[in-house]
Amino acid sequence: MNENELSKIILDTCFRVHTALGPGLLESVYEEVLVHELRKKGISCERQVDVPILYEGIRLDSGFRADIIVEGKVIIELKSLEIIKQVHKKQLLTYLRLSNLKLGLLINFNVDKLKDGIVRIVNKL
Repeated sequence: MNENELSKIILDTCFRVHTALGPGLLESVYEEVLVHELRKKGISCERQVDVPILYEGIRLDSGFRADIIVEGKVIIELKSLEIIKQVHKKQLLTYLRLSNLKLGLLINFNVDKLKDGIVRIVNKL
């Protein structure tokens, strides 16, 4: 399955979770429920993944921690904020570059309509 196919499944699942739970919960709650729902669909997910980075030829084991990595192809960064800031978008793009992944989804569950809380970030896709 490619990144775009995974993205559709992920977003459909996010809409389902948001409809069931609504806004206002902690990110960790949405993370746990989202991973549970994706795994029910046979999609492999890892939570709170330490992703190493290479800097000047040195491997740094805790470069960053991705909220969820789906099928080793898509990074999902979850938020439960009043507003997504530009820095959150830049952060996800940096995560994609450092991990050599192509697609990231920034999902803010603290919105009335989830479509208003979704940002798709690409890295050479």
